[in-house]
Amino acid sequence: MNARSLPKVNSNRECGVSLLEALITIVILAFGILGLAGLQSRLQTVEVEAYARSQALILLDDMAARLSAHRGVAATYVAANPVGTGDTQPTDCSGTALGVERDTCEWSNALKGNTELSGSSAIGAMIGGRGCIEQLAGVDPPSYRVTVTWQGLSPTVVPSVGCGQSLYGANDALRRTVVKVVSIAALGP
Repeated sequence: MNARSLPKVNSNRECGVSLLEALITIVILAFGILGLAGLQSRLQTVEVEAYARSQALILLDDMAARLSAHRGVAATYVAANPVGTGDTQPTDCSGTALGVERDTCEWSNALKGNTELSGSSAIGAMIGGRGCIEQLAGVDPPSYRVTVTWQGLSPTVVPSVGCGQSLYGANDALRRTVVKVVSIAALGP
């Protein structure tokens, strides 16, 4: 066999197919990377929501413990308006008398995020944190519903509890709540 009898291969056609395959691979990889970027964004939102919920649960347990500790005056913790964001509580509670007033002031500041500061900005809690304490009617022993509410980042089902209702803009589906009922047992005979 000599070199003249070998079939000639069209090298231009083979290069074109390889280039087309490379372009298709790049497009597929680009869609995959865009999908991962979207997933990363959603994961970051979920992480912020989970952090806010964990902070709300800590603050909920804090007030429930305070209420239980002062069971004799538990009814004085009940307030018509939520405490926290937008209330008139001072940022320094050291001048407030010990007891219900001090507990309410400290809880308000914790709901506002004043327990953790970055410069002069409060960053330690949820967005727009508020708390409500209400007495449940017709329940024996006396029971109190402690609620912590805050603003979420994306809409979900509107909470059935009224604490903070209509305080987070037109879309109440951004409002998040956690609730705990504290029952106060009679200590006497």
